[in-house]
Amino acid sequence: MKLNLKRPIVFFDLETTGVDTSKDRIVEISMIKVMPDGEEIVKTRKLNPGMHIPEEATAVHGITDEDVKDCPTFAQVAKSLEQFVRGCDFGGFNSNRFDLPVLVEEFLRAGVEVDFKRRRFVDVQNIFHKKEQRTLVAAYKFYCDRDLTDAHSAEADTRATYEVLKAQIERYDDLENDIDALAEYSTRGECADYAGRILYNDKGVEVFGFGKHRDRSVAEVFAAEPSYYAWMMNGDFPLYTKKVITEIYLRGKNR
Repeated sequence: MKLNLKRPIVFFDLETTGVDTSKDRIVEISMIKVMPDGEEIVKTRKLNPGMHIPEEATAVHGITDEDVKDCPTFAQVAKSLEQFVRGCDFGGFNSNRFDLPVLVEEFLRAGVEVDFKRRRFVDVQNIFHKKEQRTLVAAYKFYCDRDLTDAHSAEADTRATYEVLKAQIERYDDLENDIDALAEYSTRGECADYAGRILYNDKGVEVFGFGKHRDRSVAEVFAAEPSYYAWMMNGDFPLYTKKVITEIYLRGKNR
């Protein structure tokens, strides 16, 4: 099975210091860049997160502080990674909810601008959950009839995700071999900020996805209650969420 691609797609997986998308850091990243002609370019490397890797995280992926003490930080490789993913769509397993928000935060901390807005995101887990309700290990066994022996190794998980997507397209007649269609199918809800704090409603208006103003227009809340914008900017929200709400806030000021 060959993916029908209009532009390259990067399948990626992250191993991190934890599960907080706004605070935790990447300790390993693996990317498989699939070109429209089927060529595959693989990049996998460990990174020094600049913080202690908690023992509970090490228990999952097996990476310790000692393993990454001499590795580069994300900031040191950010420019080369941006060049690698430039102009590409993205694919992953639970990537829309976790890996993508973490990656966006790392690029923002590094001060490297990445154009994510015009890219498409295919979350293979969402396709799987809509069809079968399983985990990546089970998905790999179910679709590819193979055991994922190196689960939680970034490259093994990335490779498995790529192979599962191709198997999904072959299995389901209603899944179109087209990245735009797959991205639309695998998107659970349109998020303006990737982390799910700011959503788009059915009219395309940015609304809050949390808290006392849930489902209310962000622009309207900021106009009526400017202190709420200040509270979010001073709060423990992802950097990209703050970037999005600042754009909305300034848009209202300039009207």
